[in-house]
Amino acid sequence: MTADNAEHPGRRRAIATVDELFRDAVPVRSAEDLAEDGVFDDGELDEFLADLGAMRRADIA
Repeated sequence: MTADNAEHPGRRRAIATVDELFRDAVPVRSAEDLAEDGVFDDGELDEFLADLGAMRRADIA
């Protein structure tokens, strides 16, 4: 077994461009776009984002 990046005979390496990888991606416009359904209960997301903002502002001061 080798730890290098040697090509394996008979196997083709899959190569994708950045455009292909992100073809169906949509831009993130806010932190709420990153929230997965079911992770936060009602109101918890707003509370989390407010707390996160306060922590970030505290680090700046």
